[in-house]
Amino acid sequence: MTERPAQRTPNRQLAALIAEAGFSNAGLARRVDQLGLEHGLDLRYDKTSVTRWLRGQQPRGTTPALIAEVFTRRLGRRLTAQDLGLDACAPVYAGLEFAATPEEAVDIVSGLWRKDSGSHAELRKIAFTSAGLVVPSRDWLIGRADDRVARTEPPARVPAQARPPVRPPVRSAELLARRRATAERGPGHRVTGGDIAALRSVGELFRTLDDAYGGGHARQALVRYLEHECEPMLRGTYGEQTGRRLFAAAADLTRLAGWTSYDIAAHGLAQRYFVQALRLAQAAGDRPYGAYVLVTMSRQAVYLGHGREAVQLARVAQQGAGGSGPPVVQALLHAAEARGHGVLGEVRACTAALVRAERALEGARPGDEVPHWARFFDEAQLADEFGHCHRDLQQFRAAAQHAERSLQLRAPGYARSRLFCRMVLATARLGLGELEQACQLAAEAAGQAAEMRSVRAVEYVRDFERRLEPYRDAAPVRTYRDKVAAYG
Repeated sequence: MTERPAQRTPNRQLAALIAEAGFSNAGLARRVDQLGLEHGLDLRYDKTSVTRWLRGQQPRGTTPALIAEVFTRRLGRRLTAQDLGLDACAPVYAGLEFAATPEEAVDIVSGLWRKDSGSHAELRKIAFTSAGLVVPSRDWLIGRADDRVARTEPPARVPAQARPPVRPPVRSAELLARRRATAERGPGHRVTGGDIAALRSVGELFRTLDDAYGGGHARQALVRYLEHECEPMLRGTYGEQTGRRLFAAAADLTRLAGWTSYDIAAHGLAQRYFVQALRLAQAAGDRPYGAYVLVTMSRQAVYLGHGREAVQLARVAQQGAGGSGPPVVQALLHAAEARGHGVLGEVRACTAALVRAERALEGARPGDEVPHWARFFDEAQLADEFGHCHRDLQQFRAAAQHAERSLQLRAPGYARSRLFCRMVLATARLGLGELEQACQLAAEAAGQAAEMRSVRAVEYVRDFERRLEPYRDAAPVRTYRDKVAAYG
């Protein structure tokens, strides 16, 4: 790593904290490297690097923020780069932190919105890291709703010439500029119930677009909406009750931004959105929704092949939800666990989780109050979960039966989900030796995938095509390839 020229004086603040934490130089370097991996960074510091820091050299890039986080975890109190005698910088890895306060959560998530809205290509290339799932899920599980989220009217502005010279804390230039701009606009907007209703309506609109056309269709518009409409509300003024509802709506939109990012294979970015949605849900005091965010993270882990992490996330969600809530929510939580076991090939555990999900859904009644975010989970969705699990376990006859049932029950508006299920059915037919029918189903789904902006949809098709390789010279496969080529 390239370092800045050495300062004139040794860094006594860092030395004191190293002694307090009981780190060796090599031990600190190792922890910084490990934390970097959690954030998708390949760092290669060693004890010599730490020696240089102690002599006064300033590490570049995101390293000061990483070092501060290492000491925060070790010492159990929030420390900044400045506390360590290091220069602060904008942590481009930001997003995997589980903020200590609602204000910090707003700073982190709004930073993500702004960078993403600005079409920072590198942001969408950040790698997913399974190690980065541990701390946020743990902090959510053992945490509780923030004592206070209300923001009152700020005091009257003091004329510039009358203000005492106060040196602000060193933060990223971008964040300071945003806060100055906010201050210059005067007292924040007073958030109303109508504002929150608007956020909810926008969420439903973008959810509908995502279901029908894929995450890439309107994702950028959603992110810009979050930046230009939601952030000013979060930085506005509101009482406790309104504030909780505002944070809940912001959590829902942020999760959706993550979901659409996941659908276009921006997995590291999606992971960061999910972590911040989890933190916003805690500020909202909405424990069930936090569990739903963890389920979303579990589904991403399944898709990326991290079955063990997927199971752990689903179980944390179940534990955090406390076994209470509508039967539909309980069914959703158990189905997520089943998917993780399915990827791992754990037949008994997968079957047991599916049975729990089925029993929970059977307990649902027409008059039950179901959160808006869980209403998609019905018999069609449960059959879809069964189909995916049996496909992963190579139980193809059962997979076909459940996939067919899901397609019969699923509403047309869930176009992408229907496509996924059709590909599960095609794979099951292939596994049963029904090559011609499998290719017909897959060709239809491939045509639909060509009309969507969904990397996941394309990947379902590619997965099927990889399974076709042993039959590549068969007539149905040649016909399939001709049809797909025509979609160009």
